[in-house]
Amino acid sequence: MTSPRFEEGALIGVLTTQPLDRVLDYRAPRGGCAAGDHVEVPFGPRKVTGVVWGQGAGDYDPAKVKSAIRVLDLPPMRAPMREFLGRVADYTLTPMPAMLRLATRAPGLTDPPGMRKIYRRGHGQPARMTPARARVLDLLEEHDGLGFMLGELADLAGVGSSVVKGLVASGAVAEEEAPRDVPYPPLDPDMAGKALTTDQELAAARLREGIAAGRYGTTLLKGVTGSGKTEVYLEAVAACLKAGRQALVLLPEIALTAEFLTRVEARFGAKPAEWHSGVTTTERRRCWKMVAENGAQLVVGARSALFLPFHDLGLIVVDEEHDTSYKQEDGVLYNARDMAVLRASLERAQVVLASATPSLESWVNVQQGKYARLDLESRYGPAVMPEMRAIDMRTEEVPSGSWISPALKGAVMQRLERGEQSLLFLNRRGYAPLTLCRACGHQIGCKHCDARMVEHRFLKRLMCHQCGETAPMPETCPNCEVAGKLAAVGPGVERITEEAQALFPDARVTVLSSDLFGSARALKARILEIAEGAADIVVGTQLVAKGHNFPKLTLVGVIDSDLGLQGSDLRAAERTFQLMRQVAGRAGRAEARGTALLQSFQPEHPVIRAILSGDEEGFWAAEAASRRAAGVPPYGRMAGIVISSPDMQQAFDLGNRLARLDAPLRRIGAQLFGPAPAPIARVRGRHRVRLLVKAEKTAPLQSALAEWAAQVRVPANARLAIDIDPQSFL
Repeated sequence: MTSPRFEEGALIGVLTTQPLDRVLDYRAPRGGCAAGDHVEVPFGPRKVTGVVWGQGAGDYDPAKVKSAIRVLDLPPMRAPMREFLGRVADYTLTPMPAMLRLATRAPGLTDPPGMRKIYRRGHGQPARMTPARARVLDLLEEHDGLGFMLGELADLAGVGSSVVKGLVASGAVAEEEAPRDVPYPPLDPDMAGKALTTDQELAAARLREGIAAGRYGTTLLKGVTGSGKTEVYLEAVAACLKAGRQALVLLPEIALTAEFLTRVEARFGAKPAEWHSGVTTTERRRCWKMVAENGAQLVVGARSALFLPFHDLGLIVVDEEHDTSYKQEDGVLYNARDMAVLRASLERAQVVLASATPSLESWVNVQQGKYARLDLESRYGPAVMPEMRAIDMRTEEVPSGSWISPALKGAVMQRLERGEQSLLFLNRRGYAPLTLCRACGHQIGCKHCDARMVEHRFLKRLMCHQCGETAPMPETCPNCEVAGKLAAVGPGVERITEEAQALFPDARVTVLSSDLFGSARALKARILEIAEGAADIVVGTQLVAKGHNFPKLTLVGVIDSDLGLQGSDLRAAERTFQLMRQVAGRAGRAEARGTALLQSFQPEHPVIRAILSGDEEGFWAAEAASRRAAGVPPYGRMAGIVISSPDMQQAFDLGNRLARLDAPLRRIGAQLFGPAPAPIARVRGRHRVRLLVKAEKTAPLQSALAEWAAQVRVPANARLAIDIDPQSFL
């Protein structure tokens, strides 16, 4: 579709990232411009960037309308992308400038092209040939004149950078300046992938058909852990690349990218573009530009990659689609899984939602015929599903201050004797969730939040998991000042690690928790070492449940299976079921069969029974019936409203005023609950008040919420956030 073009001096509407509630009128710059062009415009005494959104409104004094300064040397924002941003803004009740910031969040986009040094084969020869120099020259000749960065060339040749620089001095290697923003190496979709099972090939064929049709469609790819879902959707990626279109794979955790990138490189002969907080700012700029210019065929990224300016997007894969990290909880409050479906519908693209334990929303959409479904029932190769059993903690003799039962201890000992790995899982970071004074009963809390400080003994700090505040571990009670009476209450993964080291003194025990790694790269490296057998016992949080493959791991022991069942979260049962099934799936992914043991004080609980029986369809059907009866998502609509302020009374006054002005909500039949203090009533020094709106599935909730919220003026130091389809109720 050709974007409307505006001649020089014509009235245009420009959307900027400035915090305004409207598109601004300007005159088209010299040479004219088109809808979607990135432009530089005057904004008071400053120059800011924006996007030509269309024709100007003309509701401003024409004599005062300024001219845009210039069209920037950036690929125009395509019409489907502009519509996508508008639709997401309408759904999430987000101002359009905030949406534009999300879509242009790459540093230095308006800077002139940067340069970097690259190295190619030169015309000279070194005075003395060594094996290291020969490897460098052979590599350059093998790649027929392609240029490499210094580190890249040294790594591939297995030499130090000084070897390359020595060859430059001799003229055998040429050092050149080249633009930094260059296309990514081409991926070869015709390379042979792994041999697929019959089930995998049937699923891959269905996905290829969807790609070939060139139209929108969403497919739930459900497969037990280790069934080879990745290999199946990589076949869909190959079909997309053959069709000349771009593909996007969303992953829930940065730590998953290292192994996945290796698999992509093995399948297509080159690494894809990456987009997440762990890549450098230079690479983020390069990725943004190359995606827009069709210089990146495949992007692997976190949820924000969904807002990249794809030239021709043909496939979106949402791996581990049930994962809660796809929900953005600050800024623009969106669910990347749901917005992926929206973007694909506008791009005539296919969506693959991959999971061993799908979200109830996706399960219901399949039941209602909105999504297709493909199932992989068995594990790939010789691997079989793990045996799952409960350990009834009511009958176990566990010493005080210990959490590993005798039954679980015996199972770990068996694995150690056989040279196999065990995983002890507890979804609680740190050493202990509570530090208590035994003299006065004081619980050490955060100064800025209504939350307890969590002891992180390995870091020798107390940490607030709400705001990130840290403090040294005190020697005396901050309340009564008595020394030697502070006690750690309850276990975290660090405490379980300490206990495992005492129980198994000859074993190599390691802990996997995001707190203990300074960078994503260090975490990736440790995961790779564990996969290669560098640990006998792994103690981990939910980080280990997400897609990692540890071939030698045959036992999973869940320390506290009841932990997620506490509280009033409407998704508690669903999340516990998903997490337990996912973590159990880490066991027995190679030849030896795995076992998962769940320590529980309530093994007769319906969720625990469903986990052990493996009756997933029965669990989803029962959970769906319960939600339908309550009229809550996915059978009803909800919105969470959080008011925060440094002044608690101010926050409640605003909440009460909103509650009195609920006519727009009553008109659509919605119910309003609150205001009430949020479960965590103070975060970073700001008091938090919650309201909850519940409505029928077909109710026009967004328009009613917008009208309702517009009735009040939010004080400058207060904030009002509306979260459509909330995932968290804290």
